[in-house]
Amino acid sequence: MSSVRVLVGTRKGAFILTADGKRQKWGVSGPHFGGWEVYHMKGSSVDSNRLYASQTSTWFGQVIQRSDDGGKSWYLPGTPGGKQPIGEMGMPAGESNKFVYDDSAETGKPLTTHQHYDGTQKPWKFTRVWHLEPSLTDPNTVYAGVEDAALFRSTNGGQTWHELAGLRAAEGEKWSPGAGGMGLHTILLDPTNPKRMYIAISSAGAFRTDDGGKNWKPINKGLQSQYIPDPTAEIGH
Repeated sequence: MSSVRVLVGTRKGAFILTADGKRQKWGVSGPHFGGWEVYHMKGSSVDSNRLYASQTSTWFGQVIQRSDDGGKSWYLPGTPGGKQPIGEMGMPAGESNKFVYDDSAETGKPLTTHQHYDGTQKPWKFTRVWHLEPSLTDPNTVYAGVEDAALFRSTNGGQTWHELAGLRAAEGEKWSPGAGGMGLHTILLDPTNPKRMYIAISSAGAFRTDDGGKNWKPINKGLQSQYIPDPTAEIGH
């Protein structure tokens, strides 16, 4: 009989729920990272033992966690020793927790600011990882959607991250945060085309790439919103 696993992130830690195919009785593991906000957890479709988690704290900052045994144990993939010392002050050390915006190297245009609530331009500032999406073909490749909205990729199991800056080149200077911030909260990989990907940003809209993340286009035609200056604009929903 097949089995079912549900990964749950909460404001008080992470939980792993398991059941058989009937789903009548569930086992609960957790809380993992007790007392920490866990924005997202996702398992690899290639290796069922490989899990990724986005753990965050207003005090310690953003932490990427990885498990290679289905959630029995966790470690920080880009931190020496794999562990964050308890009580350490400031942002967590380790390359796995560094998300550095690429302001122009890949796109040929400045990507230094975006629109703010009042219409002025504001510098991009990394806050947290909203979404983790493992590759459909490689357990060591994983994508991260962050706030302020940008898309990052790791090809070494979360040890280091590199921005796919072509997304912010799709008129990122016009993106403005909604009430909950400006987070890239959804990443969808096309199982029939490895170079096609869809993402959604609050509150810029949805975007698509057909070349593996080098170039992006908005896909919001037909949407209408009475709360923005141009109700039928392609960006800003």
